[in-house]
Amino acid sequence: MDSPLIDEEEELEVVGFDSDAFAKQALSSRDALAAVFDHTLLKPEATRDQVIKLCREAAHHRFACAMVNPAWASLACSELSGTGVPVGAVVGFPLGASLGTTKREEAAALVKLGVHDVDMVISIGLLRSGENHAVQQEIRGVVEVAHEAGAIVKVILETCLLSVEEKLRASELAIAAGADFLKTSTGFSTAGATPDDVAMMRGIAGGRVGVKASGGIRTLADARRMLEAGANRIGASASVAIVRELNA
Repeated sequence: MDSPLIDEEEELEVVGFDSDAFAKQALSSRDALAAVFDHTLLKPEATRDQVIKLCREAAHHRFACAMVNPAWASLACSELSGTGVPVGAVVGFPLGASLGTTKREEAAALVKLGVHDVDMVISIGLLRSGENHAVQQEIRGVVEVAHEAGAIVKVILETCLLSVEEKLRASELAIAAGADFLKTSTGFSTAGATPDDVAMMRGIAGGRVGVKASGGIRTLADARRMLEAGANRIGASASVAIVRELNA
């Protein structure tokens, strides 16, 4: 098994993240809760009208971003232009089995369109084969083009397919490669986010990077559990309903 490509100058002291305080603040009002949600529409059958509706909801509720498939990135950027709400798009989605060069090129095309949040799926099979060098270099390639354009990268681990050791290793590789967030899931595999996985990822991340819980989060109770476990971003298609549950 390769050793991680963690250069000495990239090693950072793990600083704390106060999950309880963050959760309390996020749940203090509908506006505060909306600010942690990536309002998401990634179904392959999604239509133009549904994407437009998603963007208008994102602008109205002031969600963290509107997250779409690459084919709709241009439309979403146009719809949200001038609103202050960024567009997110996925890369290598949902399997993560694309070439690393393809993921980099996809990310470059998306940020050129105006995408601010790039959520990429790691090469799960490479990770499970112990190909740490390849995994980290692939993430770094996406991070480089995104950061050059002022965008951020969330690295999707697809935790339901990984052992505990693999989740830990994937998190370390993503942080070393410069990722801005660790993300649990695509929502298209065998299971989604769990509080235990979020807590594990936050334990590794500390305060160095964000943790995004995604997949199967449909209620305010679900969101609360993820926030209390350490998430500071949540991906959901039920964002509007969840926010409206607060103080209902």
